[in-house]
Formats: sequence, structure tokens, C-alpha cells
Amino acid sequence: MKNYTITVNGNVYDVTVEETGSTAGPAPARRAAAAPAAAAPAKPAAAAGAGSVKIEAGAAGKVFKIEKKPGDAVKRGDTVLILEVMKMETPVVAPQDGTVASIDVAVGDAVESGALLATLN
Repeated sequence: MKNYTITVNGNVYDVTVEETGSTAGPAPARRAAAAPAAAAPAKPAAAAGAGSVKIEAGAAGKVFKIEKKPGDAVKRGDTVLILEVMKMETPVVAPQDGTVASIDVAVGDAVESGALLATLN
């Protein structure tokens, strides 16, 4: 067992990691996780200039549901999409009034904290 201290967005966590000695299991999981990460930047790059107001993920999670589509008018606080974060549905809201310019993720996508989710005009 190894102990680590990890800081994420200013929050400090003490974690303990157990070494199992088996390397056959994790290797395919790493390859599977790396494939979507390599493909993910293509979506935001294609739509990066779509809107002037960026909506980014506040925490790592999975896209659970998309509530709005490009062209929809939104008011500040309206839910644009819902992320599943630690088994909880977390709404991602519009930071200001505007029109949805792009949705840069799809249902089921895994996203990291700070990832571009959508843009507004």
C-alpha cells in the first residue's frame, strides 16, 4: 500500500493505493481510456469559435443528458446539460442569457474538469 496526497482544484485529498501485482488487468483499461481522450479534442476544436461564452465542466463526470440544442435561447441559470458526477445528476447551467451556439459533447461522453461542454452567443 502506498499513501499519496493529491490536490485537485485546491482541495487536498489523502489517498491510499494498493498494489495488486497483476499488470494484465489494468493495461487494456488504460488503452480503452486513452482512445476516447485522443478522440475528444476533435469536437471542441471544430466548434471552438462557435460561441463567445464557454460553458465548461466544473467536475469530471459523464454526460448524462443534453437539455438544449444549438439555436435554443437560454436565460442565466437555465440547465443546458446534465453531468453524472459521482453517481449524482449535476445540472450545468447557462452563466448568462444568450443563444446556444454549440454543444461540444454527446450523451455518454466522459469529461474532465474544465472541459468545454458548450458555447453561447
